[in-house]
Amino acid sequence: MQDEQKQADRSVSAETAEQTTCCIVGAGPGGAMLALLLARQGVDVILLEEHMDFERDFRGDTLHPAAMENLDEIGLAKRLLQLRHTRVKKIGVQTGSGTLQVDLSAGFAFWRTKFPFITVIAQSRFLSFITEEAKRYPNFRLIMGARVDELLVEDGIVRGIRYSGRDGQREVRALLTVGADGRFSRVRKVAGLEPRKTSPPIDVLWIRLSRREDDRMESLGARIGNGFFVLFIDRFSYWQMGVVIPKGGYQKLRAAGLQPLQEALSKAVPALASRVSELREWKQISVLAVESSRLKRWYEPGLLLIGDAAHVMSPVGGVGINYAIQDAVVASNLLAAKLRVGRTIEEHDLARVQRLRALPTIVIQTFQSLAQRVVIRSLKSMGASGADDTFTPPAFVRLLLRMPVVLALPARLIGFGLWPPHVRTSSTEEAPELSRRGM
Repeated sequence: MQDEQKQADRSVSAETAEQTTCCIVGAGPGGAMLALLLARQGVDVILLEEHMDFERDFRGDTLHPAAMENLDEIGLAKRLLQLRHTRVKKIGVQTGSGTLQVDLSAGFAFWRTKFPFITVIAQSRFLSFITEEAKRYPNFRLIMGARVDELLVEDGIVRGIRYSGRDGQREVRALLTVGADGRFSRVRKVAGLEPRKTSPPIDVLWIRLSRREDDRMESLGARIGNGFFVLFIDRFSYWQMGVVIPKGGYQKLRAAGLQPLQEALSKAVPALASRVSELREWKQISVLAVESSRLKRWYEPGLLLIGDAAHVMSPVGGVGINYAIQDAVVASNLLAAKLRVGRTIEEHDLARVQRLRALPTIVIQTFQSLAQRVVIRSLKSMGASGADDTFTPPAFVRLLLRMPVVLALPARLIGFGLWPPHVRTSSTEEAPELSRRGM
């Protein structure tokens, strides 16, 4: 940690300091879920979120079967599915020989899940749902608009954080501080932790096109062709398109002008060809530089990092949210008992969290890296010129993808991970309605 943040020479008045048992930075899926799981077990929790609300343009909005199983274990899956969502059971991949339907539900069902589908739900709605559930517990508090400035470090141990909020600079002192603030983690930065890159980088162009009531496209689909890998997602009021290109390809595309990109998109997704003219200027296109990385060590004394703060996932498989939630489940299972009675969290406790989550993370990132390399090679072989070329998988590959037993392994990695954790229940839960499920 950076010179122990020079905390010995700085102080904040008692009026601006707060005390809690666990301070979690980042109200994303991992942080919000951990806060809820700890709160329902009687742990005092403060959850800090830099933004003022959840109404932002998130990229990852997919909950996979393991995440739904965890929600079901705390009695929330049924209620979540009452919110507006889409259940994706098949992915349509357009190829040069037609549309290849990949039956996700068959692969997921092989593992006997109650939720053999991908749940597509706005992340803003999901986060609001989880934090509203957490607010039912008096030992939980959510603070919006809180930007971390530095860690509070005493005798080499993180004792909390200092943040800037709507009413000035404040402190939260805690027995445990958790960084769950995403791929650009502020907590990771101020702790002086550097992740190691684990896969070749790519760029993704995020584009919105209007949606019509008579659209008949799949809710989730993909196409490799014309120099692009295009993923499209039904956002109810619009289509979100993720266009994967080789690293550094954006400048070449921009130099060529919008028209070649519009023409290439029209060929890649013909059903939306009439709407590519909605792209009138480059500022309508967001560019995301994608890299996969992970920390060698996810913790320091008094500090734990989870989710993208500890291991940045690439978009392949849409697993980021789900692995962050699994991190939260494991952290809660291992640390809640000590936190509930105010016992010190030792380094070996934090190391156990990493040990249980490190191998699943390494395996899925390796899978993502291999898949990413295949996509990059395919794109480079076609070139990024927008020429009318398409990708056609070999016949035996198309046949294999129709066999549930073949889909079972990637379904396991994407939908569940190596060994999906289950929520450990506690008799200290305060919400009586949760007991109806025998918890």
